[in-house]
Amino acid sequence: MQGANYSLDRRTLLQRTGAATSIAGLAAIAGCIDDSNGDGDDEFVVTQGEFATTVDPNDHNDSPTYNVLDQVYEPLWDITSDGELEPRIVEEWDHPDDNTMELTVRDDVVFHEGQEMTASDVAYTINRAVDEDVGIVSEQADRYPGVTGAEAEDDTTVLVEHESVASLVEFNLATVATVVSEEWMEDQDQPANEELNGTGPYQVEEYTPDQDIIYTAFDDYWGDVPDIDRVRYRAASEASTRVSELETGESDLIVNVPPTDTAGIDELDDADIRTVTSLRNIFLVMPNDDEPFDSQEFRQAMNYAVDVDSIIDNVLDGFGAPSSQPLPEGVFGYNDELDPYPHDPEEAEALVEESGYEDVEITLESPEGRYLNDTEVAETAAQQIDQLDNVSCDFQIVDFESLTESSLDGDPSTSPDFFLIGWGNPTYDGDYGLTPWFVEGQASYNFMDDDIEEMITESQSVDDPDEREELLQEINAELYEAAPWVFLHREESIYGIRSDVDWEPRADESIFLDEMQR
Repeated sequence: MQGANYSLDRRTLLQRTGAATSIAGLAAIAGCIDDSNGDGDDEFVVTQGEFATTVDPNDHNDSPTYNVLDQVYEPLWDITSDGELEPRIVEEWDHPDDNTMELTVRDDVVFHEGQEMTASDVAYTINRAVDEDVGIVSEQADRYPGVTGAEAEDDTTVLVEHESVASLVEFNLATVATVVSEEWMEDQDQPANEELNGTGPYQVEEYTPDQDIIYTAFDDYWGDVPDIDRVRYRAASEASTRVSELETGESDLIVNVPPTDTAGIDELDDADIRTVTSLRNIFLVMPNDDEPFDSQEFRQAMNYAVDVDSIIDNVLDGFGAPSSQPLPEGVFGYNDELDPYPHDPEEAEALVEESGYEDVEITLESPEGRYLNDTEVAETAAQQIDQLDNVSCDFQIVDFESLTESSLDGDPSTSPDFFLIGWGNPTYDGDYGLTPWFVEGQASYNFMDDDIEEMITESQSVDDPDEREELLQEINAELYEAAPWVFLHREESIYGIRSDVDWEPRADESIFLDEMQR
């Protein structure tokens, strides 16, 4: 696993943040916290850095949106925090042959608007993502590697046709195939971005686009009724705003707490810090369709120019671990023989000269509030690159939604030339860290290399686990040399939460409110 869940003790927090002088003031604020949030309702408020980009569950591929919609829409089966599969809407699954997966679905599941869920809805959900004639041009199509379609054999049986390794299909379906009502969905404008109708433990009470969404527990849910009855999801891109709202009682759970604020929050009477090393890598993307990033020497130079250890120590206060490849440690296919690029400005300058791009001017773009201290990380990296004698590097903040629209459309030519982004791995399998970025036709495709692409495609049909793991590790070694990204760090997920809530953060960054006890 990526790392243990834990609450930091006061001594550790003070050592990491040096924030002892601010604790008294924050502790005083804690006395003003009102669990009722000032509105007379026992409402649990979750504040993220970004709100949902859409409310169509099959038309996105970003974690903030998953966390908003996963309360309403259910997966076919669960991936536990240990990376194991457990039944949910699908009670059983089997592989009658190499290209067919048979699913047996529950017969007691209903949608929030009253429709009974059947195998036809499950098949429609899969086809909606992989077949443009059935549904939409979905960003999630990347996460159905080799899946060609699905068909309902009867009310409780679905046959999924695929051309990939069985385990790969299982884990990818578990992360993206959140079931929708075929009858209801076909009556909506496409994509369905105005209303929600799932089978999950929460139903929508009120939805204000781009602002917030209020849920209440669904009385007819087939599973256990959530302990927390009423929930509001909203967003605040400024970390200081999220921290302030936790301190004053306006929020009950906040994400991406700045390391410098952890000590103060842990001193509050009714809130604390909980962290986990995530399965997300943070990196700087260098699409190789244009100058100067079409040069491998230049891309390697950028890796030598950025002092990752310094960023972790000084910008992230020690919260993070250097990365060396597209896959985070703990994911199948990770290559533990690859060491991170060392900080070596002289080598960087020599490689820039070798590339033929001396005195080039570049701009690094970054979102704000999506990842832990993202703008500070990017700005520091840009400054370190700018310190090279033969490269000038500027820094620019961009809207996260605009960044994803331009960079995750499958066309490297529309992407920024140089940008910060993060990529998690909820499937615990290396294919999800490779295929979306390095195989043509995938939404995140930003690096063209035919040999690497061929190796990735080959890995999807290798049945022997040991052979497949070895091939994935070889691919990571090739990508280390190709340097499509500046490899930065694995992200530490830092949450602030009410002390009376029984909940542990997950390495895959998923937040399931029905698992919380209060």
